[in-house]
Amino acid sequence: MNIEQARFNMIEQQIRPWNVLDPAVLSLLTVVKREDFVPAAYRALAFVDTEVPLPAGQCMLAPRVEARMLQELNVHKHERVLEIGAGSGYMAALLAHRAQHVTTLEIVPELARLAADNLKRAAIVNATVREADGSRGVPAEAPFDAIVLSGSVAEVPAGLLGQLKLGGRLIAIAGQQPVMRCTLVTRSGEHAFTSVELFDTVAARLRGFDEQPRFHF
Repeated sequence: MNIEQARFNMIEQQIRPWNVLDPAVLSLLTVVKREDFVPAAYRALAFVDTEVPLPAGQCMLAPRVEARMLQELNVHKHERVLEIGAGSGYMAALLAHRAQHVTTLEIVPELARLAADNLKRAAIVNATVREADGSRGVPAEAPFDAIVLSGSVAEVPAGLLGQLKLGGRLIAIAGQQPVMRCTLVTRSGEHAFTSVELFDTVAARLRGFDEQPRFHF
């Protein structure tokens, strides 16, 4: 497989047609080597428009979904980001290139180790992986400028929204199969939030979110 040609095709045939047009995001997809975050057994799927299996029954989001979420979140260099669901560490690596610091929580021990190893190998120094239940967030370190849920939930959790700064953004894939929507929520006041539905997609459930309080817009 010609890796660079496959990467080019992924960007031009999957990602750009999905309204990912931010030059900084497209450029970043060539800098952060996705194949280095894919388990060896599935390396051939690194640039395919599909979710890639990970240990413990988890998976990486499809490339176009990752890229679109990254674009819509619009992270800046001075911002602190919280990610729920580290997976292989790929999204954390992308975010780290745009943020001041990324804290990524992973409930599955094997995946936490995998993500940490992958980030270290990629020389990412401003992302920290913690083995933790992401549904609780990190209240002691809140508020965050941005929160990313790298998987789906039934509804956007109120507890995580409360860990946003004023003006902070949370992006999540919410809903039930077969219809889920990627939703961007912005904190506009102490108890006020605005929500925009961005696109329809389907993603595997994040662990630990079954009994979380929901926020209704």
